Amino acid sequence: MLDKIYAPQEVERRLYDQWESAGAFKCGQRPDAEPFCIVIPPPNVTGSLHMGHALNNTIQDILTRFERMRGKDVLWQPGMDHAGIATQMVVERQLESEGDVRRQDLGREEFVNRVWQWKKKSGGMITQQLRRLGASCDWSRERFTMDDGLSRAVLKVFVQLYKEGLIYKDKRLVNWDPKLLTAISDLEVEQMEVQGHLWHFKYPIEGEDGSYIIVATTRPETMLGDTGVAVHPDDDRYKDLVGKFAVLPLVGRRLPIVADEYADPEQGSGAVKITPAHDFNDFEVGRRHDLKRINILDQHGHLNDDVPESYRGLERYEARKRIVEDIEALGLLHKIEDHTHTVPYGDRSHVAIEPWLTDQWYVDAKTLAGPAIEAVENGSMTFVPKNWERTYFEWMRNIRPWCISRQLWWGHRIPAWYGPDGEIFVEQSEQDAHAAAQKHYGKNIELTQDEDVLDTWFSSALWPFSTLGWPDQTAELKRYYKTDILVTGFDIIFFWVARMMMMGLHFMKEVPFHTTYIHALVRDEKGQKMSKSKGNVIDPLDLIDKYGADALRFTLAAMATQGRDIKLSESRIEGYRNFGTKLWNAARFCELNECTGGEKFDPKSVNQTVNRWIADEINKTVTAVTDGITSHKYNEAAGAIYHFIWHVFCDWYLELIKPLLNGTDEDAKRETRAMCAWALDRSLILLHPFMPFMTEELWQLFGELGVGRDTMLILASWPDDDPRLEDAGACAEMDWVIRLVSEVRSVRAEMNVPAGAKIPLLIRDPSEQTLERLERHKVVIERLARLDSVRSITDIPSGSVQTLLDEATLVLPLAGVIDLHKEKARLEKAIAKMTGEIGKIDAKLSNHKFMAKAPENVIQEQHARKTDAQAARSKLTNALERLKGAA
Repeated sequence: MLDKIYAPQEVERRLYDQWESAGAFKCGQRPDAEPFCIVIPPPNVTGSLHMGHALNNTIQDILTRFERMRGKDVLWQPGMDHAGIATQMVVERQLESEGDVRRQDLGREEFVNRVWQWKKKSGGMITQQLRRLGASCDWSRERFTMDDGLSRAVLKVFVQLYKEGLIYKDKRLVNWDPKLLTAISDLEVEQMEVQGHLWHFKYPIEGEDGSYIIVATTRPETMLGDTGVAVHPDDDRYKDLVGKFAVLPLVGRRLPIVADEYADPEQGSGAVKITPAHDFNDFEVGRRHDLKRINILDQHGHLNDDVPESYRGLERYEARKRIVEDIEALGLLHKIEDHTHTVPYGDRSHVAIEPWLTDQWYVDAKTLAGPAIEAVENGSMTFVPKNWERTYFEWMRNIRPWCISRQLWWGHRIPAWYGPDGEIFVEQSEQDAHAAAQKHYGKNIELTQDEDVLDTWFSSALWPFSTLGWPDQTAELKRYYKTDILVTGFDIIFFWVARMMMMGLHFMKEVPFHTTYIHALVRDEKGQKMSKSKGNVIDPLDLIDKYGADALRFTLAAMATQGRDIKLSESRIEGYRNFGTKLWNAARFCELNECTGGEKFDPKSVNQTVNRWIADEINKTVTAVTDGITSHKYNEAAGAIYHFIWHVFCDWYLELIKPLLNGTDEDAKRETRAMCAWALDRSLILLHPFMPFMTEELWQLFGELGVGRDTMLILASWPDDDPRLEDAGACAEMDWVIRLVSEVRSVRAEMNVPAGAKIPLLIRDPSEQTLERLERHKVVIERLARLDSVRSITDIPSGSVQTLLDEATLVLPLAGVIDLHKEKARLEKAIAKMTGEIGKIDAKLSNHKFMAKAPENVIQEQHARKTDAQAARSKLTNALERLKGAA
C-alpha cells in the first residue's frame, strides 16, 4: 500500500544507492548499441553545489537518462578540476590556522603533499552533492585533472606543442595579482566600479617653452613608465605635434608624440599617455610604434629601481599620492575631476590587479583557432542557441596569445628545464631533458626545472579526450570520441569551449563534441544576479532538503527557456513539489482501484471512447517530450509532461473513468483498469528524466502490486510515437465532453452558484451528434458539472444564463438558485474596484519620477498587476453581460 505522503528524504538516498550498486550508470553494457557521451564540466575540487551547477547538471542528467532509456550505450563522464589557485589558497589558509605556517616554510614538495592529503580527506564534496541531485554519472570512471593519466596527457600536449613552435616563452603583459603573486586569467578578474579621480597633467613639449600637451590618467603612478603620447591622426589640434617629443615630468624622459587611432578626440584632451608595460591597450600602441616598455613595479606592486630614487620601494597607492603632490608643486597639474570607472580586482585576493610585464609561457592561440573557427562555420559543431556563435567568432577572430604559466606550486609543473646558460629543454621527463642537454652540451650538466605550473584551463582543454584514456588509444576513446554534447554556461565559451575545440581538433583531428548547449543564468525572483553581498543566494541543497531533488530539477527544467535567464523563486519549487504530490495521489487512486499491470497491456486493444482518447493523448505527449529534449527545449518537454499528467490524466481522465470503474460492465472495468495502469506507466517513463526519484519509486511499487517489472525504470525503454494509437474520433468526442463541463463550471463560478447546488442543463438546437454524445456521457457530465438533469428544449425560461458550445446553446436556469439582482450588484461593485485599481497603476506608470527612480523589477511588477487586473475586469464584465441577458 502506498504511503499517504511521499517522503523524498527517505526515498532519494535509498534509490540512488540502489541504482549505483546495480551498475545502472555504467557505460559499456550495451556493446552493440549506439554510443552517447557527455563529459561533465569538471567542478573545482574545492567547490560546493550552487544553483548554476544544479541547472547545468540537471540538464545533463535529463539527456543522460533520456538517451539511456532510448537504448543507447551512455557514458556521462564525471570528474573534478584541481583548481590551482583556489585549492592552494584553501591549504595555505589551513596552514595559517595551524600556527601561522607559510608554504615557503614547508618547501614545495611537502606543501604539494599536504594539498594531496587535503584532497583525499576533504576534496570532492561536490560529487556527493551531485549524487543528491540525482546525477547518473558513471562514477566508476571518475577522473581528476591531476591524476596520473591526465598528467601524462598534459605533458605530451605541452611538449608536442612546444616542438611544433606553438608554445613559447615571451615577455608580455599579464593580469598580475600582487597579493597572490601570480598571473591570473581574465575569468578570475572582477571589474569593480569605483569612485575615483581623473588627473590631468601637463607634459611640456620639447624645445617649446610654455607649450604643453595635456594627458589624463586614473593611475598617476604609471606615468613614471610612460614612453610616448598618442593623438588621433585626424585630430587637427595636434597635427603639428606628431613627430615631436614631450618631456616626462619628474623623470625627464623624451616621449615621442605618435599618431594612432587608439586616441579618441572626443575623450578628454584627445591626447593619451602611453605606458606599454602597464596597460593592455598601451602595449599594442607601443608595439605599433616601437615604443620602449619600462616596467616600474615589482611583483608586490611596489615601485622598482627603474623609477627616480625618491619613489623606489613605495607601495603603488602611496606613490600615486606622492606623484600628484610633486606634479602639482611643479605647476603641471591641470585639474582633478571626480571620475567613476572600473578597476580590475582579483576574485580571490580582492586586491586591484596590475597589468604587469613579465616572462611567461604562451600558446600560439591564433594558429590553433583557425581550424576551430572553420569547424563552427561548416557546422561540424553547432551552438544552441545559435546566437552564441557570434560571441565565439568574435573572441576567436580576435584571439591573443594564451598565457598558460602560473606562479603557483599546486598544478602541473611546466616540463621545461634550464641549462646554466639559459638554454631551454622541454621534454616529458627529467631523464629525457638530461639526455637532450647532454646531446646539446656534449656532457652531463646540471639542469633546473621551471618553477611555474600550468593554467588550470590547459588541462581542462584536454578533458573530452584525456578522460577517455588519451594519449593511449583506448577502446573508450575509440568508442566515445567525439562526444555528443557539451552543456555549459556562456561565461566560459572562450575559456573552455574554444580551447577544447582547439585542442581536440589539433590532437584528435576531430571536434570534441557536435553540439554545445549554452544554458542561461539562474537569478533571484527579481531577476538580480545572486551574490553573497546582496544576500540573495539560494542554496540548492537547502531546497533539496525542503522539497526534494525532483521538485528542484523539474523547476529548473520547466524554466530553462533558450536564451532567457531563470528568475527562481521558492514558490515555483513549492508549486512543482505540489505537482509531484498530484502524481502521487493519482497513483494512490490507481492502487485503490486496482489499476495495475499496465506494462504488459496492449493499448490498441481498447474499445471505450475515453480509453482510446487517453491512448492518443499519451502518444501526442511522447512526441512532444521527445521533440522537446532532442531540440534542447527542455521547458517545452517539461511543460508537455506536466500538462498531460496534471490537466489531462489527473484532472480529466481519472474523473471520466470513475463511472466505468464503479459500474457493472466487467469488460469495461477490466479494460479501464489496465488502460489506466498503462497510462500511469507511460507517465512515469516520460517524467523520469526530469523527476527520477518519485517516478522510480512508483514504478517499483506498482511492479510489486502487479505482474512484476523486467527492469528498474532507469533502464526501461523510452516509448516511440505510435500512429496506430491516433484516434481523431475519440479525441473530438472527449474534447466536446471536456469543453461542455468546463463551460458549465465557468458559468457557475462567474454567477457565484453555490458549489453544492445541483442545477439542470438545458440545451437548445442540439445536432444529432450532440444528442448522441449527451446520451453516451450523460452520467459523467452530470457528475462533473454538478447537474441534476440534462435535456433539450425549444424555449428558454426567464432567469436563465446562456452560453454557446459549437452549434448548441447551453442554458442554465438560475432563478431561485441565486438572487440575480444581488449578483448583478456584486459584479458591478467588483468591476468598479478593478477599474479603480487599474487607474492607480496607470497613474504610477505615467509618473515620470516613479519611472525614473523605481527599480526595473518594481516597474515590471506594476505592469503584471495591471495585466492581471484587466483580465479580472474582463471576466467580471462578461459575467455581468451574461447576467443581464438572464434578467
